[in-house]
Amino acid sequence: MGTKPTFGAFNQGERPTIACFNKAQTPLGVDLDQLIAAMQAYIDNFVAPVWGTPATLVRSEDFVQGAWAMVFLDDADQANALAYHDLTNEGLPQSKVFVRTTLANGDLVSVSASHELVEMLVDPAINLMSTGPDRTLVYAYESADPVEALNFEVNGIAMSNFVYPAYFEEFHPPRSVRFDQMDAVSKPFEILKGGYQIIFKNGKWSQIFGSPKKKKDFAKEDRRQHRSEERKLKKLKRSARGNARRATAGRG
Repeated sequence: MGTKPTFGAFNQGERPTIACFNKAQTPLGVDLDQLIAAMQAYIDNFVAPVWGTPATLVRSEDFVQGAWAMVFLDDADQANALAYHDLTNEGLPQSKVFVRTTLANGDLVSVSASHELVEMLVDPAINLMSTGPDRTLVYAYESADPVEALNFEVNGIAMSNFVYPAYFEEFHPPRSVRFDQMDAVSKPFEILKGGYQIIFKNGKWSQIFGSPKKKKDFAKEDRRQHRSEERKLKKLKRSARGNARRATAGRG
């Protein structure tokens, strides 16, 4: 008998605190305090009014007891070496932002961070799925992937576009309601040219893309350790306590 998946469930009736801490050697390209303030405004003014997912962001040096986490790392190899897994050491949601990888892809750290943030708030356990126009498959409840090439400014800092709940409701006629924050999507389950969607079909996870260029670019990216890839895992793993402290031991 094969290993069954382990799923998590988190109480979205409470307002989570999300501890944000930077363990990357690579410069972020934006002041961390300003980024956290912009992401807080992003949640308060755009995400929470639509999705009902308020949260409080705080800057920290390590995991905070009882808090979710967003950790900035250089790349996936660092995450493996330091055992920053899929959840905090208490089993709460965690997002990892890979700074060196993001910049190498020509992307902004602020956009990658806000992308991970909205997806963590909408689907904290990485286990939500939806039926859609193709009845032979199911669609992952990823709120930024289908529109990930677009961004808008909050407090002068670029933040990721994201879809609205109506995006996953197939019964809406085209242009009848708003489907994403930037109003670029015209109908449910539409994938923009720079986006993609994770699907489950015939027992396997895969992707469909908004354009051939996106498919080509996606194949070049280092996707290891991204939340969107964790659906393929059989079990979510907790981070080991003390990793953040060990990561900076001896650093000036």
